[in-house]
Amino acid sequence: MKRMIALLMTAVLCAGLMPAGAELSGKENTDYESLCGLAAQYGFKLGGCFSFNQRADKAYMDVMARHFNSITCTNETKAYSLLDQRMSKAAEDGMPRMNFKNADRMIEWAQANGVSVRGHVLVWDAYMTTWFFHEGYDNNKPFADTETMRARLKSYIEQVITHFETNYPGVIYCWDVVNEAIGDNIGEYRADDERHIRTVRSGATNLFLDHVGDDYVEYSFLCAKDTVKALGADIKLFYNDYNMFSDGKLIPALKLVKSINSYAQNEEGKNRKLIDGIGMQGYIGGYGTQSGCLNDKDIDLVERAIRLYAKAGMQVHITEMAVRNYEKDRAAEHAAYYAKLFRMFMSINTEESAPLTAVCIWGINDIPVRNAGNEYSWKLNSPFGGLLTERNQIKTSFDSIYHALKGE
Repeated sequence: MKRMIALLMTAVLCAGLMPAGAELSGKENTDYESLCGLAAQYGFKLGGCFSFNQRADKAYMDVMARHFNSITCTNETKAYSLLDQRMSKAAEDGMPRMNFKNADRMIEWAQANGVSVRGHVLVWDAYMTTWFFHEGYDNNKPFADTETMRARLKSYIEQVITHFETNYPGVIYCWDVVNEAIGDNIGEYRADDERHIRTVRSGATNLFLDHVGDDYVEYSFLCAKDTVKALGADIKLFYNDYNMFSDGKLIPALKLVKSINSYAQNEEGKNRKLIDGIGMQGYIGGYGTQSGCLNDKDIDLVERAIRLYAKAGMQVHITEMAVRNYEKDRAAEHAAYYAKLFRMFMSINTEESAPLTAVCIWGINDIPVRNAGNEYSWKLNSPFGGLLTERNQIKTSFDSIYHALKGE
């Protein structure tokens, strides 16, 4: 297998970039071989994403089913979407309860179409329902004590993983156990914490840190690992964050991996490996501006980070990837950049460790019209950073990835 990949890479590295203005190889997505099938030759899944409402967009979902073998629910498997306050208050055992209705319909689509799912995300301090931390699940009552909160978090993690694995066995192949727990700037984490665990976000304190404990990240991974083991499931456990290819996140992330994997011991007194991989959110380029976009240095930084995480024994997923481009007339440059990025992904997996096991793109469609009600998405994914137009038509960037994976 490795020899076959190496031979394919020889052809890839000898190939030039798609010339500017080159014609598309096809008009419809069905004119192309499956992108995920081509990516599988290099050892990584190709992922996309969808929201609950996008299920009704047949053209979009047809692209997902044909070209992606991993998919992420953008919000519906997050705690703030699943937790049900009324049912939690009524639970006789005092443990939280979830409403899985919307999430189930999305996982059912994946199961019916043979697409695997990245579970995203079990524990995230942002937008978290505050009532989860109060006595009786009531914001008007005091915060629950630490023992109660640790029991609630453990129960939540167990219930969610177990629900999906029991009802849709094997569909969710990994979980982001904790998301964005590392602070960005001095003042957002304790100076003596080499993990840089976030104490505040936009002025709000981290309720998991405050009420579950300083070890809430490690504890969450222990709960998840114990659940996966009890189920006998093949589910990998990831830490996911943005800017993971910059030293400000990369260095504390490596410290966090070490802390997680030395947190619990087995019966022989040896450290248990609780974390399997790192999810590197792939928002590449300037935020809200063309300045800093389509910069080759970023590709070098991503490659460096993949190697360092692999050296620490981690699988790597590129998650939530959006190669940003804010100027329509740079379509050819954007396509060439995407091809170069994918050639790096392919090349790094020809090595013995083959650490990159998934590349998951969230910037699927262009967002050309600035929508005041959706300004965040416009800036986050950029208006012309998609593989498809806003109407799901093939763009040169889709075509360039196809040719890169084909070794052309």
